[in-house]
Amino acid sequence: MAQAQKFKIKELEIYQYKGVNRRGKKTDGEQKGSSIAEVKALLRQQGITPSRVKRKPKSLFSGERKITPADIAVVTRQIATMLGAGVPLVQSVDLIANGSDNKSLRVLMQKISAKIQSGLPLSEVLREHPKYFDELYCDLVKSGEQSGALDRIFDRIAIYKEKAEALKSKIKKAMFYPAAVLVVAGIVTSILLIFVVPQFAEIFAGFGAELPAFTQFVLGISETMQQYWWVVLFGLIAFGWAVKKAYGNSLKFRTRADALILKAPVIGNILNKAAVARFARTLSTTFAAGVPLIEALESAAGASGNEIYRNAIMYIREEVSSGTQMYLAMKQTDQFPEMVVQMVSIGEESGALDGMLEKVANIYEQEVDDAVDGLTALLEPMIMAVLGVVIGGLIIAMYLPIFGMGAIV
Repeated sequence: MAQAQKFKIKELEIYQYKGVNRRGKKTDGEQKGSSIAEVKALLRQQGITPSRVKRKPKSLFSGERKITPADIAVVTRQIATMLGAGVPLVQSVDLIANGSDNKSLRVLMQKISAKIQSGLPLSEVLREHPKYFDELYCDLVKSGEQSGALDRIFDRIAIYKEKAEALKSKIKKAMFYPAAVLVVAGIVTSILLIFVVPQFAEIFAGFGAELPAFTQFVLGISETMQQYWWVVLFGLIAFGWAVKKAYGNSLKFRTRADALILKAPVIGNILNKAAVARFARTLSTTFAAGVPLIEALESAAGASGNEIYRNAIMYIREEVSSGTQMYLAMKQTDQFPEMVVQMVSIGEESGALDGMLEKVANIYEQEVDDAVDGLTALLEPMIMAVLGVVIGGLIIAMYLPIFGMGAIV
């Protein structure tokens, strides 16, 4: 540890400068550096005599960004590319750190670079940052270090991370549209009930006749919303927070919720296919990297993203560890499609399980993509239909008394 302290991590900032170039012309621009003195020295090396150097002010939208899984996927691909081109590991990490616009990511990569230079294996350094590099990632890097094929392992990890992020993006896209319908319908309805319907209520007060039942029902909802809208809003927020908390802390609740959502129409089909794709992709990547099948199944269980599939995969792991063939254990769970079971069976018999699982992952990732596109096409008219029913219903409720008065006249 004492040796690691010799490497000081430089945090590069962006500086703005004004000066004169070799031809005597005024020039200005931006330069990265760790201090004003360093930036001035770099500018002089470029033939620029600086007259003014200052740190670039941060805008409202240029604050520190969090490091996302997508950032880690990009970093992994960059490392794989540079290692494949023969660039040493330490230099690769340094290049990524110096070229990143995300300060948080830049600092993280600088820390990793310093630890590697101190002599620690990359897999051990990455384990110090479990928030960004999970056990699966670190185990794969370790297998690459042991086999001397770190460039190929990083290429496999990059493919795995890219596919995982693409699949996650598709799932978010599938979930966004139903949520958008509910949110838009809720906002429009609330605005009409709180601000528009009361205007009609004042008109109806002078009619002196009994209003239609549907109109009275809508006016009652409007009065409730005007008086207790904050209770409704707070209740929705509290309900969402409680569900999120229960899902994170209660295994029983999480299992029931995951089972319920897998049975939901349309969305459930997409989530089932996504879970199978994640299982196949994770198992293919780890098994091909030389990770034992038992450990690979444990990693696949953790990456499944659903408690029902996690339990099924852990059951498969227990059966395989006791000597049962994997395809038989998968069949017993009654959770995986017959095609997947048959392809795994062929893969086990031929000794090409990783390749067969990769084909399964490709098939189901494509099916998820197609299902999301189909859902998008289906929901576009549904959004119009839902909004039309909600808004049209309110309009009809408000005009029913006016139609009644017209009939009397």
